[in-house]
Amino acid sequence: MKLFASPGQLRAAGMLGMNERNIGYIGEHNPRKNYPLVDNKLLTKRAAQERQIPVPELFGVVEYQHQVKGLIETLEGRDAFVIKPAQGSGGKGILVITGRRGDRYVKSSGLEINAAEVRRHVTNVLAGLHSLGGRNDSAMIEALIEFDPCLAQYSHEGVPDIRVIAFRGVPVMAMMRCATHASDGKANLHQGAVGVGIDIASGRSVRAVQNDVLLDRHPDTGACFADLVIPHWERVLDLAASCVEMTGLGYLGADVVLDQSQGPMLLELNARPGLAIQVANQEGLRHRLDRAAAIAATGANHDERIALAREAFGALS
Repeated sequence: MKLFASPGQLRAAGMLGMNERNIGYIGEHNPRKNYPLVDNKLLTKRAAQERQIPVPELFGVVEYQHQVKGLIETLEGRDAFVIKPAQGSGGKGILVITGRRGDRYVKSSGLEINAAEVRRHVTNVLAGLHSLGGRNDSAMIEALIEFDPCLAQYSHEGVPDIRVIAFRGVPVMAMMRCATHASDGKANLHQGAVGVGIDIASGRSVRAVQNDVLLDRHPDTGACFADLVIPHWERVLDLAASCVEMTGLGYLGADVVLDQSQGPMLLELNARPGLAIQVANQEGLRHRLDRAAAIAATGANHDERIALAREAFGALS
């Protein structure tokens, strides 16, 4: 079913627009001096490790062009890994290698590339081809997430991740982003991934949307979204709320993945989270943000804020 709504309907639903988000929440609650910690994935990872927040293992960092020559030696003995720009955004510049065939590397799509192509990708990362503002960057080499098998049927080729919007330490809205053939195995809604709205109280799916069309099943795997329940949901919410405290940013998006052995892990943070999460949930952010501000104003501690959020934003609330 295609989604349509008039401006009046959108306002009544509390849909948050970009200008209101930028001025009323990002501008008001996110001090610019704290942006570097979130915009640089390497700094985010180190800050998370200091707080004992689980993150994917870091195999190495390439910061200078002269280090590219020794890249293949750095990857020796590693059949699966991810290369990503430290200052990238929107999933740009992420190279996912799932295995090897001889001296060739196998991407998540099944395509093979050679060592020269891997080096070229890292060179482009260093040059800032995929980075915010085109700035010179560094390339992070991370462990490939072995995602929880219970979620395997909800993603095609890529790793599904969970985006949680948190405001002043209160989890407000969540969705799971599921890769598809159309999105080339990336969990990017603008490229054709499926956004699944998740009930804050229970971790259960409430609806699924691809390109503004409601879906009952994954377009490639056929998995029924109505059966989706996120494991370790309490820990996912705890992790997202902890990131607000870690960064000093009042309004952010935390991207979480579920590792088979370690459970929820922080993938990255976003100081300017997009608004498509409202489409996935078929509900606006504005009303929830107002209630989250009231919860935060009560002086409730970390655990109490999460409990109140689950009570306030549950699908049956």
